[in-house]
Amino acid sequence: MTKFEVIPSWSENDRTITAEVPELSDCTSHGPTKQAALKNVDVVIGEGMQTAQPSGWTVPQPRGGLVCP
Repeated sequence: MTKFEVIPSWSENDRTITAEVPELSDCTSHGPTKQAALKNVDVVIGEGMQTAQPSGWTVPQPRGGLVCP
């Protein structure tokens, strides 16, 4: 699996943890816990890869960082 940097943060407005992938524009997810947010963003990353490849979009090389489960 490709390992992108994921930045978790607390959203006071939504009262959830938000997980953002800076290398993939608009790639964010959330969950009630950090583990849930990371699991959800892992799904979003996978779906983004499935969409990008057939569409011919260039996927940036990951820099690493926090590894999603």
